[in-house]
Amino acid sequence: MSLDDLTAELDRRLAAADAALTADYRGDRGVRQPVHTVYVPADRYDVRTVADWGTQARAALDEHAGSATEFAKVLDLPAEFADEVYERVRAKLEREPIEDLRIDFEDGYGNRPDDEEDAAAIAAAQALSANPATPFHGFRMKSLEAPTRHRALRTLDLFIKEATIDDGFVITLPKVTSVEQVEAMVFALETLEQQYGVPQLKFEIQVETPQAILGSDGTALIARMVKAGGQRVTGLHYGTYDYSASLGVAAAYQSMEHPVADHAKDVMQLAAAGTGVFVSDGSTNVLPVGDAVPDAWRLHFRLVRRSLARGIYQGWDMHPAQLPTRFAATYLFYREGFDQAALRLRAYLGHGESGYLDEPATAVALAGFVLRGIECGAVDTTEFDTADLARLARRA
Repeated sequence: MSLDDLTAELDRRLAAADAALTADYRGDRGVRQPVHTVYVPADRYDVRTVADWGTQARAALDEHAGSATEFAKVLDLPAEFADEVYERVRAKLEREPIEDLRIDFEDGYGNRPDDEEDAAAIAAAQALSANPATPFHGFRMKSLEAPTRHRALRTLDLFIKEATIDDGFVITLPKVTSVEQVEAMVFALETLEQQYGVPQLKFEIQVETPQAILGSDGTALIARMVKAGGQRVTGLHYGTYDYSASLGVAAAYQSMEHPVADHAKDVMQLAAAGTGVFVSDGSTNVLPVGDAVPDAWRLHFRLVRRSLARGIYQGWDMHPAQLPTRFAATYLFYREGFDQAALRLRAYLGHGESGYLDEPATAVALAGFVLRGIECGAVDTTEFDTADLARLARRA
């Protein structure tokens, strides 16, 4: 058998596997990932919410760290980055205090009479359409478990009917326990698209039940859920407290850094790798209020930094005073790593030496690092040659 004949035969034998690899692992979607998702209960959301959060975040910064020196002291920021990080945080809180907003009809909203939730769904959809105010936005419905299924679909229907659906719109599906629920969500969205003539609706899977990580058959159901959702699934969001409680972790020890949380997020990252699906960490329930602000800031700052180091570039924020530390941790992460990343990328692109022998996969990771820094405001486009930026974008 000639080499050409052997190649042709292997092409035939591997055709199905090649097609499955292409379909299941589509690669990066080439779109920006927000650094956080902010949850606001539906009855507390209106057209002023985003601006109000920015105002409250700046007020917290003014009260507890009115200068770069004070902020650096609270968070133990490296001196060489303190001024720059502080200035970028203040600018971000003025320009774009929230990157991704989720109007919450689930745990943050609770169970209300139907007429009350109906009115809240309509009002929230209309307010969001009148003033989106954030690059990414949407709402969290109730789960598709039997007790809340009808109410979840009723709110979903009302919201989609009233809302303006744009590229930044996403729905969060909580407490997912089966692949069939994801398939049901896809069917529901297809039905509403046809009924209301809206663009394709996308959703996130919230991982906060043990069943999502390990099914009764011993398989990692979250990977099958991603496949079942297809291109509609944009993210996997870890739910810190529901998941920890489900595994019997005592309340005092429930945390984003508990071993059970790390295991769940490891599985999520594996399931999402190569699919174009984003992974988001959860939240901390230690809020920066009153006398607890410095300690809560230090905790939040450390947890955000920890997630970033683990390759999880998004998390939840639940209070306006968490925004300064969200952006401070994020900006410090990219500023600390930028010089070396830029040096190694320039060397990879043929502009000098870096002392590293980087492979193509590492170059992709370096390019992604720089582009994420640019997208969130930690890195300026002027810090890279325009032609090189274009090449980085293609590589990432």
